[in-house]
Amino acid sequence: MQGRLSAWLVKHGLVHRSLGFDYQGIETLQIKPEDWHSIAVILYVYGYNYLRSQCAYDVAPGGLLASVYHLTRIEYGVDQPEEVCIKVFASRRNPRIPSVFWVWKSADFQERESYDMLGISYDNHPRLKRILMPESWIGWPLRKDYIAPNFYEIQDAH
Repeated sequence: MQGRLSAWLVKHGLVHRSLGFDYQGIETLQIKPEDWHSIAVILYVYGYNYLRSQCAYDVAPGGLLASVYHLTRIEYGVDQPEEVCIKVFASRRNPRIPSVFWVWKSADFQERESYDMLGISYDNHPRLKRILMPESWIGWPLRKDYIAPNFYEIQDAH
C-alpha cells in the first residue's frame, strides 16, 4: 500500500521504495544513498521541518547497514503532525551516506553516534568523529560481526 508521501514523490518523479507502514501507521520509505541529500532538501521544503531522531543498525552479519531518519511535519494549529520514517541502506565495505546536518542541525550528534558505533561515514558532516568511544578505539562496537577486544578493561582503566 502506498502512503501519501510516497504518492507525492512518485508524482514528482523522485526515486524511492515504499516499505509500507509501521505498527503506528507511520509510512516508511527507502531512499538510495546517492539520492538521499536531494530528497532530504525536498522533504524539508515540503514541510518536514523537524528531525525527531536518527539512528542506525546492522541489518545482518555481513549484510547492509541502515541509517534511519524519523521526520515530522510540524505546522501551527495542527494537533496531529504528519510523520515519516526514511531508511537509507549502505554497503558494509564502504558505508557512505550524505549527511543531512545542513538540512536539520539536530542530525549532528546523532550521525556522529551512528559513525562511532557502526562506522557509517556521513559525507559533508562538519565534525564527523567519535562521540562515545575514545578516538583510539578500533572497530565499530554495534556491528553484528564485531569482536570485542579482551583489552577493553585496561583501555578504560585510566
